[in-house]
Amino acid sequence: MGRFIEGCERRQALLLADCVDDYVGAENAVRVIDVFVDELDLATLGFEGAAATARPGYHPATLLKLYLYGYMNQVQSSRRLEREAGRHVEVMWLTGKLAPDFKTIADFRRDNGEAVRAACKQFVVLCREIGLIVGGTVAADGSRFKAVNTRDKNYTPGAIRLRLAQVEASIERYLDKLDTADRQEAGVAEMRTARLNERIEALRRQMRTLQAMARQVEVAPDRQISLTDPDARAMATNGKGTGLVGYNVQAAVDTDSHIVVAHEVTNLGHDRTQLANMGRQAKDATGVEHLTILADRGYFSGAEVLACEEAGVTPICPKPLTSGAKAEGRFGKPDFFYDAPSDIYRCPAGETLTKRTTTIENGLVLNRYWSSYCRSCALKPGCTTGNERRVTRWEHEHVVEAMQDRLERRPDAMRIRRRTVEHVFGTIKDWMGRSHFKMRRLPNVGTEMSLHVLAYNMKRAIALLGAPGLIAAMRG
Repeated sequence: MGRFIEGCERRQALLLADCVDDYVGAENAVRVIDVFVDELDLATLGFEGAAATARPGYHPATLLKLYLYGYMNQVQSSRRLEREAGRHVEVMWLTGKLAPDFKTIADFRRDNGEAVRAACKQFVVLCREIGLIVGGTVAADGSRFKAVNTRDKNYTPGAIRLRLAQVEASIERYLDKLDTADRQEAGVAEMRTARLNERIEALRRQMRTLQAMARQVEVAPDRQISLTDPDARAMATNGKGTGLVGYNVQAAVDTDSHIVVAHEVTNLGHDRTQLANMGRQAKDATGVEHLTILADRGYFSGAEVLACEEAGVTPICPKPLTSGAKAEGRFGKPDFFYDAPSDIYRCPAGETLTKRTTTIENGLVLNRYWSSYCRSCALKPGCTTGNERRVTRWEHEHVVEAMQDRLERRPDAMRIRRRTVEHVFGTIKDWMGRSHFKMRRLPNVGTEMSLHVLAYNMKRAIALLGAPGLIAAMRG
């Protein structure tokens, strides 16, 4: 057996290190957590003193360090953190061998949401001050995360209609079986009839419950109700039949350092109204005068692009092709050239489309252009099926056209966006074990996401500077 590496004898007396500090190396991430929390002004950030039942309270710094350790090591459960505090030498070093009970740990996260989010922002400020965030470009994206709410306990008009149809089909099937049972022998028929009647009655109770829920859904603000987590919402995903009930997490990531500079948790199932919001948050976080934000076509909205420009943020976001004409083989809007000085369009046949009407739709001022020569045009079959081809132009369409021009001059923009921000979501979801958030309600979920982001940013900063270098920068 000499060819194998052998372990020590379990009963052998050992000369252990003199202090716990000797077990924690200089490169250990817990030393970064310790210095970062000690450098924070916890009272200014809004942390409250945590108290355990029937004994003095724990210092907020102790519990914040414990949570940061947990989220950096994929231990988000308060019960698991309680166990780690009593058996892991790194946690003992970090907390001074204190072992709070799980309720104290959980209550701290629940009661200090705003303070945790402030601490997350403070680390971004620190990264900016020590030179990790110097660029003026961020990549934005949104990702769906599961909530503590199954799809069976989420109700929408469509889901209720589908479930009612399923219940009705089940009742019809049991009624057919009941007719069959009546034709059998008396003893067997009586037993089967009783059992089938019980199932039919249970289905009818379920139908009454669904009908009552349908009335509640109709009067709900967004016509949706979730029972376990009232703030969670049903959200579609790319795969067919893979929708989930959860939250839409927004993030803006610096393209140079890959540090998350801004994030927000929403319960909207789309990203169309988030471009300007994330741009403003990222601009404030990075402290730059001019910021460029890269986003996918799911963020496109003319109003959002204009809001970005007004906030000093330059957006680069592809415009989705929504015209049915191009799909049917006819000329699309890009085939019509706009002459800004003359405020006219030139069609592929060379005719002039002049402005004829101005309307307001969904708060947007829209101008419509058409020509009087469409009916006699030889290209009309490939242009329009109506009497004339009408082109609609938003009053601020120039900001969208300028953005599309920027995108054409930066053909790698979307590739940079993907490799910058999508990795962040994949990493955090892996840390979560592809599971759901531990907490309920939007503010609490926001707190949990801030802990994930803070842990991610710390690991990223350590990867860039090393633990000793980051500690020196924080103390300097």
